[in-house]
Amino acid sequence: MEPKLMSKKKPSFPINERFNRYLAKYNRNTKIPVFYEDLLRFSGSIVVYDQHDQDTFWIRCYYADHERKEIDTSLKKVYTILHSDGSEDSLEWLNVDAIDYCTFGNSKPFRIKVRNILNDSFTYFYVKKADASRIYGLEFEHLLSPHRINFLVYKDTLIEAHIAGIPGDVFIEDHLPECDLRAQTQIAKQFVKFNERCTVRLLGDMRSYNYVVIPTHDFDHVEYQIRAIDFDQQCFEGNLKVYRPQFFKENYKMVKLVSEKLEESSIEQYRKEERSLLAKRMINTKSRYKELIRCMINDHVSTKENVLQLRQELYAFSKDMKFKRASTMGQILRTALDFVKRNYENVNTRRMLE
Repeated sequence: MEPKLMSKKKPSFPINERFNRYLAKYNRNTKIPVFYEDLLRFSGSIVVYDQHDQDTFWIRCYYADHERKEIDTSLKKVYTILHSDGSEDSLEWLNVDAIDYCTFGNSKPFRIKVRNILNDSFTYFYVKKADASRIYGLEFEHLLSPHRINFLVYKDTLIEAHIAGIPGDVFIEDHLPECDLRAQTQIAKQFVKFNERCTVRLLGDMRSYNYVVIPTHDFDHVEYQIRAIDFDQQCFEGNLKVYRPQFFKENYKMVKLVSEKLEESSIEQYRKEERSLLAKRMINTKSRYKELIRCMINDHVSTKENVLQLRQELYAFSKDMKFKRASTMGQILRTALDFVKRNYENVNTRRMLE
């Protein structure tokens, strides 16, 4: 375990014209009535504490009376665009209960709590500064993971739907010790698959607070899934270990669980399963995937030094000469995903010929 894999803050990258056209084509680029900068005009705040009276690193913002009404109306409109058809018919039944600002991490997001006053049900969404690498991460998650992602982009503002689940760090400390043997084995399996998925698609910084664990009740037992919630580190860092959750000290208990509950043969089986599923998703979303990867190949989402380091480490890891010829992070990612897809198709072809 390395104590610190990342030392520098990742810069934000603008969305270029080609990527903007892609987002518009697939209904991601939609005009919205509020910008990230609008929410920065809060006049004061109070600290938000959790149920154990610990600082959550979120602050609850309040605004001057002459601005609050306009901001609330705009945020309710954003909610209907994100979750419905954008009509204003339901605005009178919606209330913005809270606007929270995160003081921790790169993106400094706002978390908006919207409640339906007819039945008191509520949900969250996030307003963030648009960053090209984060949006690539969201799109690749949508296409290549088992999960769908709902988000909107307008100029330099990103709107993200909330991903429900138990934060990984909370789950590891409070819930994992209470899990029975069967549940622990299943969680270990899911961590192996999650680790493989992040590595292959180069999604970095999956420390325990950047993913959630989702329990689902199924007849007489509970099934678990692990899902990323932060896509800030898509294809930026040069250190390959950043893209492998197993190397973060925050995930040590998960790694220990894998070593205790799974045999090496089972670990390899689950890694193959996840690579096969990734290959199938690439084949099933072929047209859209190719458009997205071409956008990234022609974009700038990292530094030259990081590109050189990562391509060298991936070549040493895979012995695939194509990594040495990659000159952008998009080319590196395409090479990694093509490597997985090619191996899947070769195995499939051999099986059909036997």
